[in-house]
Amino acid sequence: MTDPDALAAFVEALGDIPVLLDPALVKQRSQDFFWFSPVLKRQLNDMTAELVVCPRTRDEVTHTMAAAWRCGINVTPRGGGTGNHGQAVPLRGGAVLDLSRLDRIVWVRDGMMRVEAGAKLIDLDKILRERGWELRMFPSTKRTATIGGFVAGGSDGIGSITWGGLRDAGNVIAAQVVTAEAPPRVLELRGSETDLINHAYGTTGIVTELELPLAPAMQWRDIVVAFPDFMQAARFCLVLAACPGIDLKLVTTIDSTIVPSLEVLRELVAVGESLALLMVAPSGMTTLAELVSAHGGQIVLDADTLKSEITSGSVPLYEFTWNHTTLQMLTQDRTVTYLRSLFPAADPLALVERMRTLFGDELPMHLEFLRVGGALTCAGLQIVRFTTEDRLAEIISIHEQNGVSISNPHVYTIENGSGHKRLPVNQMGFKHEVDPLGILNPGKMRDFVPVRAPAENAE
Repeated sequence: MTDPDALAAFVEALGDIPVLLDPALVKQRSQDFFWFSPVLKRQLNDMTAELVVCPRTRDEVTHTMAAAWRCGINVTPRGGGTGNHGQAVPLRGGAVLDLSRLDRIVWVRDGMMRVEAGAKLIDLDKILRERGWELRMFPSTKRTATIGGFVAGGSDGIGSITWGGLRDAGNVIAAQVVTAEAPPRVLELRGSETDLINHAYGTTGIVTELELPLAPAMQWRDIVVAFPDFMQAARFCLVLAACPGIDLKLVTTIDSTIVPSLEVLRELVAVGESLALLMVAPSGMTTLAELVSAHGGQIVLDADTLKSEITSGSVPLYEFTWNHTTLQMLTQDRTVTYLRSLFPAADPLALVERMRTLFGDELPMHLEFLRVGGALTCAGLQIVRFTTEDRLAEIISIHEQNGVSISNPHVYTIENGSGHKRLPVNQMGFKHEVDPLGILNPGKMRDFVPVRAPAENAE
């Protein structure tokens, strides 16, 4: 627990910046979707901040960080709280910094936008479409997530079949960052410098604005294709994903054993059928129909994505993909969890088939096709029928021994959650520069050691 006198001094120093002190609200804002993992649920369920700060401007963020430095208060930044790895959970108390009120679009021009970090993705896309543009990529939580939370806590999603991941060059143009120093600085990171805050959970600075490239707005079609066999569906998806002449936003394959948990989609198919879930441009529909026929599939749903997204009671197809697939399963069975694996681009489906053979119904398969560094491959968000933590660790080890990279969703540190088990760039050195006391989301960067304790600087 944070020293009560330090907390009181911190609140006083904030002046008229909104602060939430109600324990129920503070607990709510101190959590995300970490409960997808039974391991993280055990570790993080009782973690909470002591208060929530809700700045409305960048200047109020800077003022908050100055006060946090003086008073020795830990600060955990938060957007929509839709992460799955405990990104927004404070491990050492202090304050949650809710950035959702920083939601202004600064400008849109030349296929780019400048936007404050707290803007919701659903609101952004609506405004962008009115100007002929759309977001290149977004998570399956588009209707609740914020842009800053996506960049700081996410990695890829719907759109990654074309544009790759957030860490691929060109997908984040610039980021404005407030540091945790005395006094705090406002930095402008551009180009590859943005890797220093990308997927860093807010440990390397508070992201207040982002500059991102856009794509021309498209009237996407939600397409569901049924196949008698999962590997048949997967081979179709790989062929489709490799077609350069078809504009795609989403290519997903879901095992037949998962389908009964997908409330709307299960009514469309026969028992035992696997699914391909797609977002396809209208110009690709003729070729798509030919590919479906050639691979023995059947189109069972063709709907307008945008209409499904904005119509009350409707669900866009992307909310059955990526980690929403896991969420759909968890609504039916709270004992399951998931993995996050990346298959090598050279021959991804050979290893997919091997993993299916090794694990069978213990790991129903769910694949998302995407580009990594320009190469086409697939990521597995397999459902895991959880038994014990030891068995979960064994499953991860078997995947890695077979050449499948695992980004472990059952750990909360940046390094351990990476498939490389290390930081991808010099985020450690940058953190020492911008957060020498280690008050930003402490505990999430495994190997970070503060320069000195906050108490030595609380003047």
